[in-house]
Amino acid sequence: MPATVRLHDKLFRVSISEAQILERVAQVAAQIEADMAGRRLLVVAVLNGSFVFAADLLRRLPAACEVQFVKLASYEGTSSTGRVRELVGLGADLHGRAVLVVEDIVDSGLTMAHMLQTLRAMGPASVDVCSLLVKPASLRVALDIKYRCFDIPDDFIVGYGLDYDGAGRGLRDIYTVVDEG
Repeated sequence: MPATVRLHDKLFRVSISEAQILERVAQVAAQIEADMAGRRLLVVAVLNGSFVFAADLLRRLPAACEVQFVKLASYEGTSSTGRVRELVGLGADLHGRAVLVVEDIVDSGLTMAHMLQTLRAMGPASVDVCSLLVKPASLRVALDIKYRCFDIPDDFIVGYGLDYDGAGRGLRDIYTVVDEG
């Protein structure tokens, strides 16, 4: 992949290579597999951004784990506030299950906190979070993100499933904005 890429009006440079991502995903998957041994694991992947990460992670987890994809429905223009109306697509019974929420990025943490509260009300045995990226400086709530691949600065990024106005999701590396255009 190129060292830089222009998407719409912004220039981005590689900040985390595909090789680094895949190495870290394998490490995190091994940790999850060891921690969840003997448990009935349900992976809940949050769309749209986590689809690439979830696919790579799932290929490294035991075949017996199940997966559900959900989409968070938020109020118009307030996705960063964490005011989530519902989880669209969650059809599994969570009672007594070990649930692993797979997310692309945790920024403020407000949306994730709401999602965890909603999931815990459904009676699972446990709920853990696995995030590709976490922005510790941006967190506005305390979250236990047991499985994380990378802590990153509060920069705008694209690639590996994350987009900028619909573009960049298919990039294999993660890119950070360097020129606001």
